[in-house]
Amino acid sequence: MVASWLVETNTLLNGALSHQGQYMLNMNFAERMIINTAKQPWLASPAKGVWRKPLEREDKESGHTTSIVKYEAGSAFKPHPHPLGEEIFVLEGVFSDEHGDYPAGTYLRNPPNSVHAPFSKHGCVIFVKLNQFDAQDSKIVRVNTHETPWQQGQGNLQVMPLHSFEQQHTALVKWPANERFIPHTHFGGEEILVLAGEFIDERGQYPQGTWLRSPHLSQHTPYVVQPTLILVKVGHLAIE
Repeated sequence: MVASWLVETNTLLNGALSHQGQYMLNMNFAERMIINTAKQPWLASPAKGVWRKPLEREDKESGHTTSIVKYEAGSAFKPHPHPLGEEIFVLEGVFSDEHGDYPAGTYLRNPPNSVHAPFSKHGCVIFVKLNQFDAQDSKIVRVNTHETPWQQGQGNLQVMPLHSFEQQHTALVKWPANERFIPHTHFGGEEILVLAGEFIDERGQYPQGTWLRSPHLSQHTPYVVQPTLILVKVGHLAIE
């Protein structure tokens, strides 16, 4: 649907044991998910001073994972690999690793089998998706969205493409006040994090900090009342 930007039940599944006996959270991609992350508690991670709000989790400390993560000032993770990649959007502060410093508004992709040791000198909050890449999606991406031009989208929308691989697309979409989008279907699903303002469709209102996941072939007609900014990913969910 990012390409279209350019021209049920609201469910929070409880953690459950997988067939391997490990912790699983929100891994039924046929379910529509809505989580207001502003209302979630911070949970401790294995690293001191690093906290998280889990949104999806395949296993307790490995596999497919989507989270909001907070680094306190001076906190760090030990070096670790990303077997199937890592995708990050920096929400607040400055996120760092041995390769550089990434201020709020930076979009990063670390490819499959990459390794790093992340930290934050002064603290930060990031949105992170782990182990969700196609094995052939090997491009390293670093985008400072404050320095990247917007493109004209459908109607009065403005779009900033961040990454595309085969049918998967990720972008920022900026909505002016009182903008409406056309009814559309999500082939391969859609995932949204509301970065500012309030996103709305016929099912509800989603303020800043809300994470939405809509399954393959789901439909909606979104609009906004106030200026709104979303991070959107499409085409990455199961199509069976």
